[in-house]
Amino acid sequence: MNNVISEKLKTLPDFSGVYLMKDKDNNIIYVGKAKNLKKRVNQYFDKREKNLKTELLVSNIANFDYIVTNSEYDALMLENNLIKKYQPHYNILLKDGKNFAYIKLDLNRPFPKLEITRKIDFKKNIKYFGPYFNGVTAAMVMDLVKYAYPLRSCNLSFKKLEKRACLKYSIGECSAPCINKIDKVNYNKIVDEVINFLNGDTEKIKEILTNKMINSASLENFETAIVYKNQLEALDKLNNKYTTQFTKKLNIDVIGEYSLNNSVCISVLIIRNGKMIGAENFNLLNKFINDNDLIDFFVQYYSNNKVLPHEILVNSSFKSEMLLEEFFIKNFDKKVNIIKPQKANKKVLLETANKNAKEYLEKSLNLETLKLERTINACKDLQKKLSLKQIPLRIEGFDISNISGTNKVASMVVFINGEPAKSHYRKFKIKTVDGIDDFSCMKEVVKRRMEELTKSKDESFSSIPNLILIDGGKGQLSSASEIIREYNKNIDLISLAEKNEEIFKENSSIPIILKRSDYSLQLLQRVRDEAHRYAITFHRSLRGKNGLKSILSDIQGIGKVKIKILFNEFKTIDNLRNASYEDLIKIKGITKKDAENIIKYFTS
Repeated sequence: MNNVISEKLKTLPDFSGVYLMKDKDNNIIYVGKAKNLKKRVNQYFDKREKNLKTELLVSNIANFDYIVTNSEYDALMLENNLIKKYQPHYNILLKDGKNFAYIKLDLNRPFPKLEITRKIDFKKNIKYFGPYFNGVTAAMVMDLVKYAYPLRSCNLSFKKLEKRACLKYSIGECSAPCINKIDKVNYNKIVDEVINFLNGDTEKIKEILTNKMINSASLENFETAIVYKNQLEALDKLNNKYTTQFTKKLNIDVIGEYSLNNSVCISVLIIRNGKMIGAENFNLLNKFINDNDLIDFFVQYYSNNKVLPHEILVNSSFKSEMLLEEFFIKNFDKKVNIIKPQKANKKVLLETANKNAKEYLEKSLNLETLKLERTINACKDLQKKLSLKQIPLRIEGFDISNISGTNKVASMVVFINGEPAKSHYRKFKIKTVDGIDDFSCMKEVVKRRMEELTKSKDESFSSIPNLILIDGGKGQLSSASEIIREYNKNIDLISLAEKNEEIFKENSSIPIILKRSDYSLQLLQRVRDEAHRYAITFHRSLRGKNGLKSILSDIQGIGKVKIKILFNEFKTIDNLRNASYEDLIKIKGITKKDAENIIKYFTS
């Protein structure tokens, strides 16, 4: 603890508020809230034993600031806003993904209709159904309603009657309130049936679809009968995806958690209308979780367009239920009960959520371990097995591509910490080499790359690689070696010959052979294969452009300007060959005579 922190601790107030921990570069690395700022912040720097996360945090704190608030709730909301703003490293950060789709029914509108939405509006008399996942989509459910119930789908305001009904009325998918074919009382009866279905009562809709299928078949309208048959199958799929947990209609979120090896997973089981419809899992690797962290999770999770449950089940270790209930009331004007179940079905649900969290975390840690072995650890192994000067955290791979010496190109791909860094990839057109000479091509491209080391403002070119990988054998390696040593003595250089996966180093004619199962060899193979793919892709694009331009120059009356116009319009030979006379004369700069010559060229 430095003198700046020591002096600030003496002046902390006994009020609620938010504190912002900063590192030596004045970056905010943690935002926290406190009922009592003086007590909470002092706890970070006292001599009591702390968990690893807190020790790591404290070791990086060089300064802190604080903001006083009127209440603990105000501190909670300010903390959430500051976490969103600064994205501190030591806070739990839920990545914003695509929100779940819900079905919306606005009962405030005349003749309500169903809509798919991802944004929740907490106004009165607006119902939301969902979320839908696990292979069931909101669109699938909407289709079921469409074929069973004649609700409108238009955007009419109903301020006046329409002159005629739309096509949907003719095919039985709308009851046409727009021309008074149905009044509000009878329309609302249909709405009530739709609500019952969306709440999980599927018997009525099954009966309706079955009758429609039988009637269509009896009238020998088999195509329509198949449509209803498909909808019945979709209904079965919907029912099979849901697991009934309760006989009564309950809307519950169950929050399970599990910690292992300094990481945690939070699992949210979602139960709507007494049925478990799915789960969301949040793997927070290299994180710990306490009551403050869990409150942060709730605020971030439920602020992101969620339909609120009636109850949230939590583990008995959670102590901030009153603060969380206040958050729901003040932000959403809704009472959400926070419950710590002790027996019966709800306790079983919580145990299930905890098991779910355990399974997901263990799988994630296994995947994370495998990823480390294939990336960072593979880089470390390469240094040992190839006796490199440094760990190759930045590897640059080069490859040449040409056909019969034409359209010669080269690629440079970059792997950082064992993973592709595609924004750093670069491509080259060979300028100084005639004919087929891969050695000279490699020499040119490596020289051009090395020249950029000191003069370029391009982030990729100005970054110094730890290792350069050349695709090929000893010859390709020698071509690059003499150039690289002119510019830098410390960059390691190797080549990888594809036939036997032999690794060659400078000043040695004996290749290094690694096992095919070796992660460090597999990393080199990924770099080599990616360089080859990138070069081939670039070469093909050039070949396509030049091939089209070459053919067009043989057409009477088509010069460089018109070649460029046609190339920009059609891109490929096939597109131009299939173009009609009318397509051609529409193009500015192409005359009727040009169009005739082009058609004649491709048809003669």
